[in-house]
Amino acid sequence: MDLEAYEARVRSGPCFVCAFVAGATGSQHVTVYEDEWHVAFLDRYPTVPGKVLVAPKAHIEHAVRDLDEAEYLRLMAVVRKVALAVETVVKPERTYLLSLGSQQGNAHLHWHIAGLPAGTPYRQQQFHALMTENGMLNLTDEETAAMGECLRAALTEG
Repeated sequence: MDLEAYEARVRSGPCFVCAFVAGATGSQHVTVYEDEWHVAFLDRYPTVPGKVLVAPKAHIEHAVRDLDEAEYLRLMAVVRKVALAVETVVKPERTYLLSLGSQQGNAHLHWHIAGLPAGTPYRQQQFHALMTENGMLNLTDEETAAMGECLRAALTEG
């Protein structure tokens, strides 16, 4: 992955979540969950198996001040539901939940759900495990689709 090109795209291009929700060409992701207000999809650049992003469909930029309590709790219920599916499918040692992004790029509120593979050495855990600079998984389209199917099945069963 060309990190400089990625940074330029997210800092100057359209909102990636809004483009995905609108069905814009080139903005497709593997959806694992969707309801009236939220969408959850596989990360295009995963550093751990089954890494999922959960976002409100509406363009919201701040996790606290842009949502009233009911909206925040509804979003967090989806984050929890998807995280439980990730735990069922991936069987991680630990599950990380992070709201990342920046007003300078990727401003649309989104939560990262990342299951840390069991046995990951301590120094390769936490932020190290999530940074694309430290390597990404090289998955085929078929492997990505299969992960999406497994997560959707776990969400249906849960």
